[in-house]
Amino acid sequence: SEHNPLSHSLLQSRVVLQIWTHVFSYLSVSDKLSIRACCKYFRKLIDHWSLWRGWTVVLTFKSGSYTKRFWNSLRRRKVTSMVVRSPRAKDWRQLCSELPHLSSLVLEQSVMENLGFGKDFPHLERLAIRNSDVVIDAHKRTHLEQLTQLSLCDVTFPIKSSFLPFISHLRNLTSLTCHNSGTSVEPIWIMETILSYLPNLKDLSLSSKRACVYVPKRPLNERISSLSTLELIQYSDHFFPVNTMKKVPHLNSLSVFSGNDHQRMMPSASSHLVFLLNKWLQDLPKLTKLAVTRGPPVKTYVTSIPATVTSLALCSSVLSSEDMTSISAQLPNLLHLHVDPRPSHQRVNIAQIPVLFPKLRSLKLRHESVPEKDFLHLHRLQHLEHLEILDGAQSPLHLSDELRALTKNRLHVGSSPRHSDPMLCECIHQVY
Repeated sequence: SEHNPLSHSLLQSRVVLQIWTHVFSYLSVSDKLSIRACCKYFRKLIDHWSLWRGWTVVLTFKSGSYTKRFWNSLRRRKVTSMVVRSPRAKDWRQLCSELPHLSSLVLEQSVMENLGFGKDFPHLERLAIRNSDVVIDAHKRTHLEQLTQLSLCDVTFPIKSSFLPFISHLRNLTSLTCHNSGTSVEPIWIMETILSYLPNLKDLSLSSKRACVYVPKRPLNERISSLSTLELIQYSDHFFPVNTMKKVPHLNSLSVFSGNDHQRMMPSASSHLVFLLNKWLQDLPKLTKLAVTRGPPVKTYVTSIPATVTSLALCSSVLSSEDMTSISAQLPNLLHLHVDPRPSHQRVNIAQIPVLFPKLRSLKLRHESVPEKDFLHLHRLQHLEHLEILDGAQSPLHLSDELRALTKNRLHVGSSPRHSDPMLCECIHQVY
């Protein structure tokens, strides 16, 4: 067979195919699509599934239904992740028929009712529904037991008690986001209910406004949850209870986002948030990661931050140089720091960061109005590996180059990346 010209030709074709595929793997999506339009040969090569790993397609249906050739192309690429915006019933039926093997689906701006997500997509593991008037009838079997990640934002349930029957079937969930969904009731039972019925849950994100709440008619399971990550969007007219953290003593990561500007809060609401934050932090002895956005002044709760915290993010908060000194004393082993004070004229003394936090491995901050010599002081952070400049588009390029040179290219300097995971809810990012 080694003298067979046909076999030799096939081998050459395979080698050429592998070379082209390798070359194309370095191209951006827009460049791939430009080359794909050149000829049939390149169209076939560009559609190779290995070039589209982790890629998410967004369908808008603005120009009507998509063609058969379009769906064939998506199948060749083995697309498993999709964002669907404003679909009509016939668009949904076509999607179910053409791509039943989707494992990740985001539905936005929809007005359809009683969609059979699990029945239509039997391999679905990640589901997000946002900005929609979709009515989920929890009393009908949803066939979603295989879901591991669910995100609900502005989702309607027929009656306030229907959330629990819906969620109680999803025993394999490891991640749940529930923002502004359900009915407008006090979020008293929300944590207890969710943690009791979802034993495998690791990541939970909740808003206190229109929380998905059900008050159980029987006592809840009193077991301690193994939840590791918790995000709370706190609104001043609806507060999470003071004992919220009692059920999650093993929590590693806590993020608290204030849905209202702290400086505009009523004094009573402001002082209550300070009280809650202090109490929550005191109840989390194993916390390693803390993020507070639009929160009260750092000085009002810094002494309650557990010394075990190695990652800290303070965004849109009142933050002074004295606060930074207090943080340094409270968190001597801080490795990751993200500071973005508001108002912007409240600049942090950048030159003091290497003195206050000598062990830092990653740092996020703004360059805005910081003297160049102060910014270059960051090269003194001997363990710093990543520096993210939040306003990188306005930052002079030569500063990044100088920092790299001063650290002998040890330091990676970049700007804030766009959030690439379509499952992430915009509620969190809008708070920043």
